[in-house]
Amino acid sequence: MGPSPSPFSSLGLSEALLKTLADRGYTAPTPIQEQAIPAVLFGKDVLGIAKTGSGKTASYVLPILAHLEQERWTMSNRHVPVLVLVPTRELALQVEAVFNELSAGQPERVRTVAVFGGVSINPQMIGLQGVQVLIATPGRLLDLIEHKAVHLAEVKVLVLDEADRMLDLGFQDEVDRLLALMPRKRQNLLFSATLSSAIHEITRLVLHKPEVIQVVEEPQEVTLIRQRAFRVAPERKGPFLRYLIRSGDMQQVLVFTATTHSADHVADKLRKHGIDARATHGGKSHHARTQALADLKAGRLRVLVTTDLLARGIDIAFLPYVINYELPRSPKDHVHRIGRTGRAQNPGEAITLVTPADQPHFKVIQKKMGQWVMLESTDEVDLQGY
Repeated sequence: MGPSPSPFSSLGLSEALLKTLADRGYTAPTPIQEQAIPAVLFGKDVLGIAKTGSGKTASYVLPILAHLEQERWTMSNRHVPVLVLVPTRELALQVEAVFNELSAGQPERVRTVAVFGGVSINPQMIGLQGVQVLIATPGRLLDLIEHKAVHLAEVKVLVLDEADRMLDLGFQDEVDRLLALMPRKRQNLLFSATLSSAIHEITRLVLHKPEVIQVVEEPQEVTLIRQRAFRVAPERKGPFLRYLIRSGDMQQVLVFTATTHSADHVADKLRKHGIDARATHGGKSHHARTQALADLKAGRLRVLVTTDLLARGIDIAFLPYVINYELPRSPKDHVHRIGRTGRAQNPGEAITLVTPADQPHFKVIQKKMGQWVMLESTDEVDLQGY
């Protein structure tokens, strides 16, 4: 008897891709992959609603690689067949990594490039020669088009990943300008964590008779995240954070603050008290941000302090602790923050520090989440020495 067929083999993927999936330890498709892969392979437009961590990236990467293998599109120089638009450089790098990982066993190398702002444009311009899959943030892509480094007139497949986040960050105008440069006849794939009125609008403009795939969060996933909330006076917040990390012997802790200034301040204070911590946010260089995240993942860094910039799109399989040092502005961001933990069947703890002034906003967040977290008092905790 030969080996049993892969659960992926019923989805219509090539032998080369099935072998890569087996080699990389992908055992079974997630719900979004199960539904999206056949629809994308069939050439349909797709609207996929699924939270971060649901396997959505592979749900479009795999069928796109299958398209590239079958179609062997020949392009004019600097014309790109596959374009993936993303809101942040973190997500651009993550998507690039998934394309590189899953295309490793392809008969012909798939040339994948990620471009984003905050780094020099010249190497990116040179690197776009012969590109097949371009992953880009909207602003930098418009710059590259202006420099005639890349053209969109022959795009065959367009992906808008984290479309909700793209609209939240105010990229609507840039996306409209980019859409105007593409051919009308193309396949469109739009993925979002939420189905807001803005997503409905962009769906109407971009998608043609889409297959709508909405993956409802499975209840057991939420139970993997143990949520706790502590009422703490503003002046006791710093010492209480240090008390939590020390007394719980916490390792691999992601701490969220509301501003970059606050992230730097909290990380400085932790270091001064002998806790290995670093801040990462939009003000840091691309290299520093990538390195900080890699160090946290590998367990070389104990605490990473960040802003909502990193609330989505970080893929850390075993992140045990998320601490909301300051509340996010929107309930949606709160869900994305705590979603960094309790993933892939691994339990995690999400802790929120709530000052008396924060309490009304925290109530709103809980109401929107449909989950109530008991507010624990910290008055009796002795913070002397922290």
